[in-house]
This record gives sequence, structure tokens and C-alpha cells, in this order.
Amino acid sequence: MVTRMAVPERRVYGPQSLGGLLPRITRPAFRRHSPAAAQLMADWADIIGPALAAVTAPRRLVSGTLTLACSGPIALELQHLSTELIARLNGQLGSQTVHRLRFVQTAPPPAATAAATRPVDPAAHRAAEASVAHLPAGPLREALANLGGAVLGQLSTSAQGQR
Repeated sequence: MVTRMAVPERRVYGPQSLGGLLPRITRPAFRRHSPAAAQLMADWADIIGPALAAVTAPRRLVSGTLTLACSGPIALELQHLSTELIARLNGQLGSQTVHRLRFVQTAPPPAATAAATRPVDPAAHRAAEASVAHLPAGPLREALANLGGAVLGQLSTSAQGQR
């Protein structure tokens, strides 16, 4: 019976090419955080759309399984859409990276605040429009007038509540 002896790794003393060193250096980092997972996290809202992005969050991508955090009712809807979502994700990433979706339940995101649905005080809106009247007409002026009206309306509401 012939036994094979382990051949020690050949060491090269002296300069080495960067191409030979780079895989050994980057492999541990990419094992923890793959470039596809990083791209997925960064472009999440663009990939799946603003409606689903508001109620979900990607947690991690390991061995083709994408873990998504969402509330219980949304998980059921996403399960029905999983084939379409996987196709959309892989189309964006450019390869068959995601094979399966896994859902973890989290608390739903906080509901829209009452300030977002509160009607704007007309007097506050007129005062805000007067303060930006010197600006040229356009979307910036309208946005500033709307913001000023909301702030002034909120200030007047809080002042009335303190009386």
C-alpha cells in the first residue's frame, strides 16, 4: 500500500503579483458580505417598488436565500408574489443569485403621523405664500410655501393647545 504524503504549500519569497494576492485577501470579506447582497440592500426600493419597500426590508442573502423582514399579513402577500419577486431581483442583479425567499416577522412600520393627514390652515398657508412671494414662480416656491404653511399651521395649533 502506497501512502501519499501531504505536500507542503510552496512559499514564494519575493514579489508576488497583485492578482495572486487579491483572492486570498478578499475571500473572507466577500464570504461575510457578498457584492450582490450589498447591491440588493442599496437598491431595494428601486428593485421592488416603493409600496413593497415601505413594508419590507432585506436582512441577509446567504446561499441563494434572501431573508426579508416584514409583518405577518405582508408575508402572505409576498409569498404569493415570490416567483415574480425572485425574477425581478435576479434580473436586477444580473445572475441567478436569489433562489428562495424567507420571511421573518417584525413589527409593522409606524403609521403615518396625524400631521401628514391634518388639513392645512388657510391663514397659515396665505402667510407662507406671502413670505415667499419674492421668489420666482415654480416648483421651489410652491414647495417652500407648502412647507411654511404646514409649519405655521402646526405652530398655531400647538399655541392654541397651550392656552
